[in-house]
Amino acid sequence: MAIRLVFLGRLEDAAGAVERLVTVTGSLAAIMAALDPDLVEVLSGERIKLALNGTMVSDRSGLVLEDGDELAFLPPVSGG
Repeated sequence: MAIRLVFLGRLEDAAGAVERLVTVTGSLAAIMAALDPDLVEVLSGERIKLALNGTMVSDRSGLVLEDGDELAFLPPVSGG
C-alpha cells in the first residue's frame, strides 16, 4: 500500500525529490504526519494547491487517500 506524493516547482527543492512514496493511507493529516515537520510547514501554506489523481482539490478537510492514489502539491504561480 502506498500513496505517491508529487512535488512541483519550488516544492521539489523543499522535498528533496520530485516524488516520494508513503505507506500511509487515510486523511491528509495522516499523510502529513509521515513527513518531515519542515516539509509539512512548507506544504501547509495557504497558497499551496493540491491535486488528487489529476483533479484539483477544493476542500482539504474531507480528503481521504487510498492505496495507489497520487497527491500533487502545486506551488503558487508567479509571473512577470
